Amino acid sequence: MKHKSIVLSLVIIAATFFTGFCVNAQQTTKPQLLKTVQDTAKSKIIDVDSLKFPVNPKSKLLFFKNKAHASYYADKFNGRRTTSGKKFSNNSYTAAHRKFAFGTKLKVTNEANGKSVIVEITDRGPFIRGREIDLTKRAFMDIANNKGSGSLLVTIELVLE
Repeated sequence: MKHKSIVLSLVIIAATFFTGFCVNAQQTTKPQLLKTVQDTAKSKIIDVDSLKFPVNPKSKLLFFKNKAHASYYADKFNGRRTTSGKKFSNNSYTAAHRKFAFGTKLKVTNEANGKSVIVEITDRGPFIRGREIDLTKRAFMDIANNKGSGSLLVTIELVLE
């Protein structure tokens, strides 16, 4: 069972990496890639037509991980450059992840209250063991119940456009 989840994770990461570098690819590439990921991963693809998020209404969500630990950036990072080269702002909807390609959009959902937010990967991290994703303060506070907490458990889904 553990082997299947590792293979699933590797397939999703490879697909994300591939789509990050094929921005100018033909339109036929993405549906083929989506079919490959869907067939290989055998995961549930969710239609987001009815959801109100700042993404293409024809986008699909691909489950990545649940019970992931999320934290947020400290204010001291405001104005600094991220690994992708973009200027960091705690008022934007961006995040840091160790493996996803820059520009990848993720839906992050708080497991305690069901609130969710769409973020774009612009940085690498977090570099603390056990943490999966670092959100900007604005994104974190939008989904947090307790505004005083520093981390929470979230579900991470890949937004496929």
